Amino acid sequence: MEEKSFVVVFPTIFSKNKIPLLISNIKKILKTKNQQFKSVKRDGDIILVDANDPVFASSAINLLFGIDKITISRQVKNNFQEIVSEITKVGGNLLLKGEKFLVKVDGVSKGFLPKDIEIAATSNIIEKKSNLGAHPGTDENYDKLLYTFLTKSNAYISIFSDNGNGGIPYESQERKTICAIYDEISAVSCYETIKQGNDVKIILCYKQESELLSLAKIINQIIPRLVQDKIEFDFYNLKINPSGIKNYPIYLNSILQILLQYPFDRVSLALSPLVFSSDFIDNSLNLVFQKNKIPVLPLSGIDNNLFQDAKEIGLERNIKKLEKLVTMNSNEIPIYSKKEVDIALRTKKTITITVGPNNVHDILDSLDANH
Repeated sequence: MEEKSFVVVFPTIFSKNKIPLLISNIKKILKTKNQQFKSVKRDGDIILVDANDPVFASSAINLLFGIDKITISRQVKNNFQEIVSEITKVGGNLLLKGEKFLVKVDGVSKGFLPKDIEIAATSNIIEKKSNLGAHPGTDENYDKLLYTFLTKSNAYISIFSDNGNGGIPYESQERKTICAIYDEISAVSCYETIKQGNDVKIILCYKQESELLSLAKIINQIIPRLVQDKIEFDFYNLKINPSGIKNYPIYLNSILQILLQYPFDRVSLALSPLVFSSDFIDNSLNLVFQKNKIPVLPLSGIDNNLFQDAKEIGLERNIKKLEKLVTMNSNEIPIYSKKEVDIALRTKKTITITVGPNNVHDILDSLDANH
């Protein structure tokens, strides 16, 4: 009989007081991705998912924010002998000949210390799997990590582990925020806005139709983070040349004027003090305050992580362009073209996407774009 495996979700430290919301998001994304599951429930500080296909379910769940790491694990009772036996068995299956391994145990122990299990399981693997020639490594030097997490009732022995995206669960802030995507920096900014728990309304601005395919591909990477079956986007054709130190601020400020037309009281700005001067940022903030709205600066604390986020949303090939943008260091005080903004507002096109495998094509078909 095949042993049953569970998906084990470890919330970030910032999400531990938001676990019910994270559970809700996990159920939503599993349904959106057509992944069958029997239950999603809490076991102490972790979330246990009983899914029909743990591999595909873990991949879907790991698109969410609020997760530190995710594992596929075997479950046994929190009993010393059972835990040591299962770690030994899993280790024997995972280890290759001559590999260095590290047994690591965290969580709640009953009548023993986690260190006791680490020592006993390590000795067992050396003794019972001597034919492998596997030997213990150190915290700094190992080939395979055999990780176990203990709750009050159960132990979860990991057979696969992956890092999460951090952040906090979607809609944690319980406020709607408007954000715009128009280039690589703005895409990362929108991604970070969602990562910080904001419920977002996304608009997209483009100069010419040839940009729509790239924008659609970026949106497709962001769509799963929104944990919705249907998502509405607004597109604007803003015919302002964004190239160059003088034109780019005009382009940004014109997009800000479009954002300020919306009734939402929070406005996400793709501005970082590492890229723009304080005068530039202060001027943009003042424009938002003048409309009695609250500015959100999701990039204010980000440095090199900006490039990691870019890779996460499929912008690996655009890193050079992103580097060029972030090294621009414009000191221009923002102005905007009222005429072009008024024209762009009249080009507004709203589309609604039913989330599925053909999002990119559905977006472009809804816009009647060539692709």
